[in-house]
Amino acid sequence: MFTHIAGRYEWFDHLASAGQDYLWRPRALWALDRFRAPGPIRRILDLGCGTGEFQRLAARHYPSAVVVGGDFTAAMLRRARALGKATRQRARLEQVRANAQALPFADGTFDLVLNAFVVRNLSDIDRAFREMRRVLRPGGVLVTLEIGEPVRPLVGSLFHAYFDHVVPWMGRSVRSAGPYRYLPESLRSLPPRAELLARMHRAGFGRTRADPQSMGIVTTFLAEAGEAGPPDRYPRG
Repeated sequence: MFTHIAGRYEWFDHLASAGQDYLWRPRALWALDRFRAPGPIRRILDLGCGTGEFQRLAARHYPSAVVVGGDFTAAMLRRARALGKATRQRARLEQVRANAQALPFADGTFDLVLNAFVVRNLSDIDRAFREMRRVLRPGGVLVTLEIGEPVRPLVGSLFHAYFDHVVPWMGRSVRSAGPYRYLPESLRSLPPRAELLARMHRAGFGRTRADPQSMGIVTTFLAEAGEAGPPDRYPRG
C-alpha cells in the first residue's frame, strides 16, 4: 500500500490537509525544544520516515545532528534518499530499512526519536514504544505526531465528514482509493490520548506531555526516557 503511494505521498498530504501539515511538524519540534532538557543533539531517528519530510526538517532544525530515517517500505526510503540528496543537509541524512517493532540499533543510540503519523499503523504499539525507549539514551526524548479525535464535538463532526468521506474520494481521483480509504479506518484503531500516554509510561518513559494542535486534529506527544511514572494530564485547549 505504501509502495503504491510513495511518489505522490508528500503532495497529496499537503493537499488533503489544506497545507496544515506544513505547520504540524515545525510545531512539534518547537514543543520538543520547550520540553527537553538542555544539551547537544547528535543523533536522531525519524522512525517511519516515509519520504523523509520530518527527517529533513529535523536536520535543518538541529544543524549538528545526524538524522537517520528508518522505514519498512523500500520505495519510501528510495524517495527519501533522492529528496535528501537535493538538500544542504545531505551529508547528515541516512536511510535504513527498519521494522519499528524490532529496531536494528543498539541500546541508547539516539538523543531523539521522532515519528509522524506512524503509530496508528503499528500492529503492536506497546512493543514499538519499548523499542523506541530502548534505542534512546537516558534523558532522550520521543516525539510522536499523530492524528486524533478533535477536542470539541462540532470540530469532530466536521473533521469526520471530511476525513472519512472527502479524503478517500480524493484518493480515488488519483487512483489510490485503497490507501486513502485506509486512513480513516486506521484512526478508529488508535487509542485516545490518555491511553497513549499511559502506554508510553509502561514502555519505560517518565515525564510525558500531549499538546493538541489544530483543535486536536493532530497531537504532539512528548516522552522523556527515564523511570516510568503515572500518566500526565494533557491540555485540552
